[in-house]
Amino acid sequence: MNAPQFPSPALSSIASLRSVQTRSISPENFDGSPGGGGRATEGTGASCARDLGPGWKISPSVDIKAGETFDLATIDGPGRITHIWITTHTDNWRTLLLRAYWDGAEEPAVEVPYGDFFCNGWGAFTQVNSAAIAANPHGGFNSYWPMPFRDGARLTIENTSVVDVRVYYQVTYEIGGDYSADGYFHAQWRRSNPLEELVPHTILEGIEGQGQYVGTYIAWGVNSNGWWGEGEIKFYLDDDTDYPTICGTGTEDYFGGAWNFDIPGKGYTEFSTPYLGMPQVLRPDGLYVSQQRFGMYRWHLPDPIHFSRGIPKVDIQALGWRSGWRYLPLRDDIASTAMFYLDRPTARRPRTPTADDMEVHLGTAPVPDIGATPPRAPQD
Repeated sequence: MNAPQFPSPALSSIASLRSVQTRSISPENFDGSPGGGGRATEGTGASCARDLGPGWKISPSVDIKAGETFDLATIDGPGRITHIWITTHTDNWRTLLLRAYWDGAEEPAVEVPYGDFFCNGWGAFTQVNSAAIAANPHGGFNSYWPMPFRDGARLTIENTSVVDVRVYYQVTYEIGGDYSADGYFHAQWRRSNPLEELVPHTILEGIEGQGQYVGTYIAWGVNSNGWWGEGEIKFYLDDDTDYPTICGTGTEDYFGGAWNFDIPGKGYTEFSTPYLGMPQVLRPDGLYVSQQRFGMYRWHLPDPIHFSRGIPKVDIQALGWRSGWRYLPLRDDIASTAMFYLDRPTARRPRTPTADDMEVHLGTAPVPDIGATPPRAPQD
């Protein structure tokens, strides 16, 4: 099984001629049909285009009602999604659930809160400049993860909130190629809030089959003073049980930094590179933002973690320091997203998160509903 390949950094492959065709699904062409774009006669922009008529941005977005699921894209036959662009209001980033289904499977291979999938898990924008995910001002989210399929694809988004939300999106894909040797893209989300006493946070577990682990994003909320990133990340591969094959040396080390991400005189320092970064540092504001929060990613693109029979577990410790230079196990708020390719369209996954599981306090008021857009009145 082969992983879908990213374009060469030298662009050496862009001139190669391939017998494939490009299609795109958006609110202006819901089925991606050839010549099907720009024909809408009704949509969220119809009033704005009333003086211009069809072809003038009549259907740029969709409204998803509270509690409903919307099909972003349904594709028949073999193909490969090459790019997703999507945007919505920041208040929706932890109330929307993004899912992907491959080859008619009933269970999703991707089930991740919208913001976390695009490395913005805290409901506050941060710029991300990476090869797989780009997050641009102000909430223009882009995914370049290749997502091949052999007999169809379905992308959905569920609105778990109590208000309707507006979403703009475009899903670009190719058809006509041979994807029979490609792995299926998977993404799973887990949150420990707070982490249990003396228990590492589980990033992934119980995966069976052949494939490669390709990425981790973590939204990490610190619940104590002091340094929080001494913990090791461990990859248990194939027949590993008590001990892992791959064991890291510290949290900031895994995400490509060193020495607490601390530049002397500056403190925690954000960075974003093609394959790894800590693009987000949210600091206390002296009022409702009471704790430090971080967003970190690591894409294993030049260095995928291959497995032949499965991944029993991937976990990460939360460790700080106590007196006497002793490690202090922490009970932080850790939400992780794991990305991997697998030789099958479904895999063992955690239970579907609820709205309460995903919720983060946006920090602008004492009650999360105050100041939300659109306003959220008290519920009976």
